[in-house]
Parts: sequence; C-alpha cells; structure tokens
Amino acid sequence: MIFSQSKAPVLEAMQQHLQNRVVPFDVPGHKGGRGNAELTDFLGKSCLKADVNSMKPLDNLCHPVSVIKEAQDLAAEAFGAENAFFIVNGTTGSVQAMIMTACKAGEKIIMPRNVHRSAINALVVNGAIPVYVNPGTNKELGIPLGMSVENVKKAIEENPDAKAVLINNPTYYGVCSDLREIVRIAHEHNMLALVDEAHGTHFYFGEDMPVSGMAAGADMAAVSMHKTGGSLTQSSILLCGPNINGDYVRQIINLTQTTSGSYLLISSLDIARKNLALNGKSIFNKTVQFAEYARNEINKLGGYYAFGKELCDNDAFYDFDKTKLSVHTRDIGLAGIEVYDILRDDYGIQIEFGDIGNILAIISAGDRALEIERLISSLSEIKRLYSKDKSGMFDHEYINPEVITAPQKAFYSRKRSVPINESSGHVCGEFVMCYPPGIPILAPGEKITDEIINYINYAKEKGCFMTGTQDIKIENINIVEE
Repeated sequence: MIFSQSKAPVLEAMQQHLQNRVVPFDVPGHKGGRGNAELTDFLGKSCLKADVNSMKPLDNLCHPVSVIKEAQDLAAEAFGAENAFFIVNGTTGSVQAMIMTACKAGEKIIMPRNVHRSAINALVVNGAIPVYVNPGTNKELGIPLGMSVENVKKAIEENPDAKAVLINNPTYYGVCSDLREIVRIAHEHNMLALVDEAHGTHFYFGEDMPVSGMAAGADMAAVSMHKTGGSLTQSSILLCGPNINGDYVRQIINLTQTTSGSYLLISSLDIARKNLALNGKSIFNKTVQFAEYARNEINKLGGYYAFGKELCDNDAFYDFDKTKLSVHTRDIGLAGIEVYDILRDDYGIQIEFGDIGNILAIISAGDRALEIERLISSLSEIKRLYSKDKSGMFDHEYINPEVITAPQKAFYSRKRSVPINESSGHVCGEFVMCYPPGIPILAPGEKITDEIINYINYAKEKGCFMTGTQDIKIENINIVEE
C-alpha cells in the first residue's frame, strides 16, 4: 500500500462531519457545546463541536476499519513499525498493553528498577513477575542511568524462562542504554524486547539522535506523542514489530482502554504524526539548538552542571538525548525541587520536574529564544540569591530495592497501616514515589529499610510531591501482614 504522509484521515473525516451539520441525538450531552455555555466559552466552539462520539463515518477506536485504521497505518509507516495503535489512556496505557501482551500471570519480565510506575502497575494487574536489573548510577549526579549490557546478560542467563526484556529509551534524565545490543541479546534468547519511549518520540524523526526502538529491532515500543511529538496530553502510540500479532494486541488494549475514545485526542495524534513526518527534522534541529545553547550557557554560570554527551561511557550511559536539559543543582546547596519551586513561585517559569539533586526543563521548537534566555538568567539569579553550603544534602536519587514478593501478591495481600517511620524491616504493600518523575521509591513487595525511610523524609522535607500511598498525607504506609 502506498501512503502519503501529507494526509490526515481522521482530521479530514472530522472536517467533513462538521460540514455536514448532523443533528446530534447521541452523546456527549453537551451537544457541541450548546448545553454548557461556560465550558464552551473556556474551550471554544471548535473544540466542543469536535468532541463527538464514534459513528460510522468517523470509525471506532476499539475496532478500527476505516479512517482510524488508515491513520494508524500512516503512523506505522512514519515510525517504521509493522502496526501502530492510537492510545487515549496516556503512555501508561501503551506500557501496560506491552507488558500484558508479552506476559501472562506468573511469567517473568526483565526490567530496570527505575521504570515508570505504569510498568509496575501492569504487574499488579496481570500478575507477571519482575526480574529487576538495577540501573547504573552516576555518583557525582546521584542519578540512575540505563542498564549495562552485562547486567542484562546476567539476568537473562539466570532467568532463561523470562518472556521479555523492558528497556527505557531514554530515561527521564535523557540517558540511553545500548538498545541495539540489548534487543539482539533478548532475541537470541527468544525473549521479546519492549521499549518504553515515553520521552523518545523525537528519536524517530530528528537527525543524529539515539537509536529508536523500531530502528533497533524492538518488538514493541510505547511512544508518548504528547510529550515531545506535539499531540494533546494523554495521547500516545503503541508501535509493534513484525513478530507481534497486531490483532491480539488490539484485544489486549481493549481490556483497559476506554470505549469512548476522545476524537480530540485521536485527531491530535493524526495531525501530530503528519507534522512530524513532514517537518520532524527541522522541528528537532531547532529543539537541539535551543537545548545545546541553554546547556552551554548554564554551565558558564558555575555551580550548576547541565550534563550531556560528555558522560557517555559505552555502557549504562551509552547515549544521551540532546534535547533534554537536565541540570544538577546540589553544588549550589539547593535540591532540584527547591530550584523548581523558586522558578515557579518567584520567576513564573514552570519546568518539568525537580528531584532532590536535579531539575529537568523540557525544550521544544515551540519555545522562543527570549524564554530560553529568561530561564538562564533566572537560574543565575537564583544562584546569587539562594546558594548555600551543600553539606548534609542527600546525594543520590536511587536506592537498590530488595524484592521479597511479587507486586501483585503484595498489593492484594492482607495489609495494615503503620507510621512510615516505624515501618523499617517490613514488606511494602503499596507504592511510594515522587511525581514527577513517577519512578517508585518503594513498590509493592519490596523491603522497607532505614535508608529508604530517610530518603522519603528528606524528599518530603524538600517539598517533593509524594504520591502512591493510601494515606493521602504520606504519613503512614501499608505493610504486608506476615
């Protein structure tokens, strides 16, 4: 089949539908905005009129046979995949569909422990068993890196019955593992290679980027189009290689994805794919120029360290995403979350996240040079006004967990709530994490230690937004009863 990437089938069908002025006796009940004036004033008439229900001319996301199918086929070609599926449950939905396609209850999956919460949530839901590969760490920055090839080999050799290997590409900080080699080793041992590319959409379209999942021969990849691809928040694409049964994947997706797929999200995926296919190189060239300029200027300020490809070591820090502006802040005596808060509260700048030692600013072609300069000058002023002695600061973001039992078993076990400060030595029955980035500090089935408790208390003290526990105040934690 010959594809034209200049087409946008869902968009074109939507435009035709709106021109037809069809009388709506279906949902949604706002009837193109007429039933909710305040919402229409806020979002605009065009948005509300485009918020429609599935119908024959617009296809159905659960079982696409016409315009959505054509749009997904165009996306598959653009990304170099055999199949592509539009996801409106966020990349959380894509990651969970990957894992649930590859593994059944009781089967093993090899993955880095610094995965997003969505991956471990999938294990809680479907009962697969994680075999964690602890990521490398950079002691100077205190951040988790990618997986070393040797550690992946060891995990595979010790668990030859595992069904799949999951790889982050890249991590939240922009660090990439040796994806091609890990995929090769996984396939050599008859395991599927799954790639979480929530932050890697641009790898498919930019020049001189780290290798993408599909280019590396991975079997499935979860691509968060809304993060760096230009679609609306909560929209994502799940890519599949030739060894994956696409019809089975569609069934798996439909286990958890809404039957009321938003046409605002679906059409945004179609339009964003078209834009990336036609203009991706120039879009991400501009993004890299902005990021590299900011990185160089911030490093001239002193005290901060905006790290980049100079840290690549041909191992756990195999490659780096140059569009990421990750900045180490501990040397000015401030936690990343403290810099995050000051930027937002005092300078009107919203960055992606701050943890206990670093900040991350997401750069895109939608930024403006003046705004890049404003970020740099604000960081300079923060250093001048707020810098202090760094002694006593927590110096690492990642603590190797001790897994006692499977996540599903721990999460659904009999549990009791105890104060976090009295939980050391027990097995955790829920999640604890800072969000963003959403990488669990504790996951169900892991042993709680004094070091982890100290980390949680420190993160709370510094102002990290903590989530995951049943206790909304994060003062108590559910432990597994013995």
